[in-house]
Amino acid sequence: MTVEPVDDTRSRILRAALDLFAEHGYQRTSLRQIGERLRLTKAAILYHFPAKEHLLAALVEPLLADLEGLLDAAEGLPTERARAVVLEGWVDTMLAHRRPLGMLFHDIALITRGDTYHRLMRIAMRANDLIAGPQAGRRERVRAVQAVAMCSDPVVFFADVPDEVLRADMLDGVRHLLTVTVDTGPSAGATAGQPRRSGRAAPPVIGAARVGVDHGGAAPRRRPGRPRALDREQVETARRMYAAGDHSVDAIAAALNVSRATVYRHLAPAGASNETV
Repeated sequence: MTVEPVDDTRSRILRAALDLFAEHGYQRTSLRQIGERLRLTKAAILYHFPAKEHLLAALVEPLLADLEGLLDAAEGLPTERARAVVLEGWVDTMLAHRRPLGMLFHDIALITRGDTYHRLMRIAMRANDLIAGPQAGRRERVRAVQAVAMCSDPVVFFADVPDEVLRADMLDGVRHLLTVTVDTGPSAGATAGQPRRSGRAAPPVIGAARVGVDHGGAAPRRRPGRPRALDREQVETARRMYAAGDHSVDAIAAALNVSRATVYRHLAPAGASNETV
């Protein structure tokens, strides 16, 4: 008589549980139903998973472990590179775990009852910190939280969209979030209730090329009406980006919505004027 390996039985239980949770929901799926699908007794299920909550934790574990590994890899990298690694890696990880993520979305209250919730919150906070950057203000921290949501939620809401298409759309959306600011306050000439673009671009936390967006090697041309000067916060951002060595002057100018000459002028103390135009 062939004895089935313990690990194989455990894997079969997890696959069946995921299928049934996806079909009926966690709350409406019993251990008996899982056992019936596998022709196992409830006692056999309990041998491997003492409670149904343990099944949930085991199904979520690969997702959490991959996210923790991603953040471990990003920590210690230069700020701009760390942001890029987290955003791209977060999207890829979510796409790789679409099924368990969908299960959690439909039964999201389930993860609030144990260590899984606290672990997930720690992961989210680490990601927020890496995306926002060490010198982030309130606006950058808010956008970092929004960016994580943008790299997660569409995976559930657009389950029928192919991975490669959804990946491109998600990263493009994050790029726009982190490089464009909107002034929702009152202003002359603005339509009531309609936000207008502010003349001051938000300090970017990631460049377009860093999230898989290809502009064909050409920097966007200067748009009419954009400012010819940088405020103190933007100057510090520009110098930080240039010092990191990950952005050209063209990329910095495009991100801050100013001309190259403006960037050169503010980078002059750091030696940027020596770069070939």
